Amino acid sequence: MKRKNAYNNYMNGTLNKVILIGNVGKDVEVHYFDDKSLVARFPLATSEVYRDRNGERQERTEWHNIVARNQVAEIFKNYVRKGDKLYIEGKIRTREYTDKEGNKRYFTEIHVQQFTFLSPKPAGQAAQPGASPEAPENVPDTPSSSEDNTDDDLPF
Repeated sequence: MKRKNAYNNYMNGTLNKVILIGNVGKDVEVHYFDDKSLVARFPLATSEVYRDRNGERQERTEWHNIVARNQVAEIFKNYVRKGDKLYIEGKIRTREYTDKEGNKRYFTEIHVQQFTFLSPKPAGQAAQPGASPEAPENVPDTPSSSEDNTDDDLPF
C-alpha cells in the first residue's frame, strides 16, 4: 500500500526518498517512552572523493542524523556499532526548535524506512547476550512499509 502512496506522491510532483550507504559514527543511542515505544539515533558518515582544480585528491564527508523507531530501533540497538557500514532508505525530516538565546534552529534527520547491514561479521563472533543468532538483513520500519529489498548483492 505504501508503494502506491509513494507512486501517487511522485505523480503529483513530490517524492521524499533518501538512499545512503555509509559508516556509523558512534554507537546507537536509544530512548524509551512511557507508551513502550522507542527511538534510536546515531550519526552516519558518507564520503565523496574528488580531484580539486589543482588535481589533488580531496575527500568530503557529510554527517547524517539517522532516526529509527520501534522494531528497527530495537535491531539497531542490538546489532549496530560504531564503524559498521549500512545501506539506509528513508525520508528527510526537519525539526525546528528555539535555542537558549531565543534563536530558531533547524535539525535535519533521516527517518529510516528500510536498511541492510553491509559490514561482514568478524569470524567467530558470538551473538550478543539477549540477541537472536542472526540479525535480519532487510527490515521495514513498520509492517506495512514499502517492499522488502531481498537483493543482498550490491554492486559496490
